[in-house]
Amino acid sequence: MRALILAAGRGSRMGQLGDGRPKCLVDLNGHPLIERQIAALRRGGMDEIGVVRGYRADMIDFPGITYFANERWAETNMVMSLVAAASWLRSGPVIVSYADIFYLSELVRGLSGAPGQLVISYDRAWRRLWTRRFTDPLADAETFQIDAAGQLLEIGGKTARIEDIEGQYMGLLKFTPAAWGAVETLLSTLEPPVRDRLDATGLLRRLLAGKKLPIATFGTDGQWGEIDNPEDVTLYQNMVREGELRLEDVIPSGERRVG
Repeated sequence: MRALILAAGRGSRMGQLGDGRPKCLVDLNGHPLIERQIAALRRGGMDEIGVVRGYRADMIDFPGITYFANERWAETNMVMSLVAAASWLRSGPVIVSYADIFYLSELVRGLSGAPGQLVISYDRAWRRLWTRRFTDPLADAETFQIDAAGQLLEIGGKTARIEDIEGQYMGLLKFTPAAWGAVETLLSTLEPPVRDRLDATGLLRRLLAGKKLPIATFGTDGQWGEIDNPEDVTLYQNMVREGELRLEDVIPSGERRVG
C-alpha cells in the first residue's frame, strides 16, 4: 500500500522553530516530524511513500520518496494538495497523513487494514491531550460523532457540549479509488475559489452532507500529537521525558524500537 504526506504548507504559527522551513521539518525530540512520519509509515507496512511539496520544496529531500508539487500552495488548502497526487489516489488505496502530526506505526497498520472506502482515524482519549494543550479544551475541540457501527455522523463543528465530542480527528486517513472518485465528483461541482479554500475537514463535512459515501472510523487512545505552535513541541518533549508519550526511534532499517 502507498502513503502520502501532505507537506506543502508553511506553518506560519511556529515562530522561530519554523525559521523559514516547511512545518514538517520542525524538530521533535531530535528528528524532524517528516522523518518520524516516514519511519512510522514504513514500519506500518507502506511499500511506497509520496510527499506533496510546496513551500520551500527544496528543503524536503529524502531518499526513496516520490514527490508531487502543489505549485499554488500559498493560495490553496489541503484538498488541492491531495489533487496534486490524484494519480496515486485513483490507482489504489492510499494512507494520507497531515505533515504536522506524529503517530506510531501500529496505528498505520491498523488503519490500513480497517474496512471501508474512506476511513479516518480518531483519538477516543482526546480530552487527556486537549486538557494539556488548552486552558479550555472546548475552545479548540470540534464535534465528532459516530454511530454504533463506527460510521461518521458529524465532524468539524463548534460546540459547548462535551457530549458532542466522541473523539478528535487526527489527520491520518485512508482513501480507496472509489472514495477518491466520490471526492473528484464532489470537487467538480464546486467553484474554483471554494475548491481552493477547502480543507480536509470541510471536505469530510461535504461528503457527509451528500450522503453518497459512508465514512468509516478507526479509533485509538492517545500516543500521537499534532503541532500547531512552539508550546506543543515543549509539551510533547516533556511528556516523553515523563514517560507519558512514546516515540518510536527513527532508524533506517531493522527492528522496531520504542523510546
